[in-house]
Amino acid sequence: MTQNAYDDPQFFEGYSRLGRSVEGLAGAAEWPALLAMLPPMRDLKVVDLGCGFGWFCRWAREQGAASVLGLDLSENMLARARAMTADAAIAYARADLERLDLPEGAFDLAYSSLAFHYVEDLAELLRRVHRALRPGGRLVFSIEHPIYMAPAAPSWAVDGEGRKTWPVDGYSREGPRVTDWLAKGVVKHHRTIGTTLNLLIRAGFTLAHIEEFSPTEAQIAAKPELAEERERPMFLMVAARRG
Repeated sequence: MTQNAYDDPQFFEGYSRLGRSVEGLAGAAEWPALLAMLPPMRDLKVVDLGCGFGWFCRWAREQGAASVLGLDLSENMLARARAMTADAAIAYARADLERLDLPEGAFDLAYSSLAFHYVEDLAELLRRVHRALRPGGRLVFSIEHPIYMAPAAPSWAVDGEGRKTWPVDGYSREGPRVTDWLAKGVVKHHRTIGTTLNLLIRAGFTLAHIEEFSPTEAQIAAKPELAEERERPMFLMVAARRG
């Protein structure tokens, strides 16, 4: 079973204060890049894997999606999503992505934001998502970039010219990484970019677009603290298609 950090009171309290939790999609710096990778929503049947507070579910319906199913392991997240949603075409349900059970060919789009790096058996999850999509259906997801996740003890270093550098520690050593983020002992699963993309290919997907997040000049002007994200990509975003 996937670790359920989001039902830890300390973790959930901290997460609830993040910009993306308060502002929704507009508070996620990577959202414009993800948006560009999405198909038109009109009449699509959508599943959101790791839906959190349901921000994407509600957005998809606003854009004309026929129905949206939001899945999350956290009861805290689902309770908040339900409280913020008044739309009969959006359904929320508790699900462990390690044991995902979806009907075959039921969805046009599977979307996931920053959830897949919590999944140990990503290969099996991708096979199940592939099966749940109709032919031509899309998978669009973001994960924590493996270069960002790779340091065992993340810290800035400084080169000879005084510039910040990011120490990549053990990039090729895949497996669980334990970090203290919002709470102690949060487990994420590190994979190289190559492993992630090859798992998609083996599951039957055709890769459509790969994006490594970097803030734009406009984003940095609005939020100067984003300048640090130019030093190494924080997010990896992938769009793939079922043949």
